[in-house]
Amino acid sequence: MQLNHHSVPLLSLFLFLLPCLISSQTCQRICGKQILKYPFGSDPGCGDPRFQPHVSCSQQRVTFTTHTGSYPVTSIDYANQIIYISDPTMSTCSCTVPSKGFGLNWAAPFTFHDSTIFALLDCSMNSSSIYKANGYEDGSNSKLLCDQGTPICSLLYSCRPISIINLPISTCCVYTPVNLGPSFEMDLQKLQCPSYSGFYNFNPQQSNPEKWNYGIALKYKFSVTNDYPSNCAACEKSNGVCGYNQAFSSFICNCPNGIDCFFTSTYNNGFKIGIASWLIYSMAWSLVWFMF
Repeated sequence: MQLNHHSVPLLSLFLFLLPCLISSQTCQRICGKQILKYPFGSDPGCGDPRFQPHVSCSQQRVTFTTHTGSYPVTSIDYANQIIYISDPTMSTCSCTVPSKGFGLNWAAPFTFHDSTIFALLDCSMNSSSIYKANGYEDGSNSKLLCDQGTPICSLLYSCRPISIINLPISTCCVYTPVNLGPSFEMDLQKLQCPSYSGFYNFNPQQSNPEKWNYGIALKYKFSVTNDYPSNCAACEKSNGVCGYNQAFSSFICNCPNGIDCFFTSTYNNGFKIGIASWLIYSMAWSLVWFMF
């Protein structure tokens, strides 16, 4: 049998596109020294698509990105679903630097963990005027206290980089629990505070600010119900990496070494990836036979 002249270009095009249809994104399990697991991924097509714009792997470093900048991820607590980040413009007991503040994208699947505490430094207004005049009175339980009922400011101002500025302690305002209002924005210029400090653990020497864990702790959720996807769990159990097909908006299991992962993971519409690949190959051979 021979292919007719109309079939040859069609078959060539199909065979050319076939690898693209069945291939999947190569996803890394490790970025630098950090393990990457669902919902985070190393590249587009890896992890959960809702998280990929915010957490990525660049130059072997995990980075958290919002509209206010990109921040190094210091660690991820997968068991408790907490991500810890640092801000190079944050003042600590080691240095004092000016900052524009920090903000979360309102649609991002992150919230501030209850352990996060912000201290706004060198503020020019008292706590009530800062809180009310700048849109922070949003009906939440958040409190902004300027050296009232907390020793945090006194301890921070005992750090040499801060103490040499010779600021009054009353210009330090503690904000906890943190949510930054409906806009998720800490605008230091608007608050008239040139810098801030943030920490999430006293480690456990509360009286020694040099030992505190400086940074920001963020809580994340897999979904509204916060259930770990069963198909993703099966994928990781078979040494695969959870990902998604950007063209079809469906779940895929990236399998660098796994044997079972293509068959244990499923598309969102219920078709197994192994079966889907088998169907594509079957269609290819059926087209070949049809063209003869």
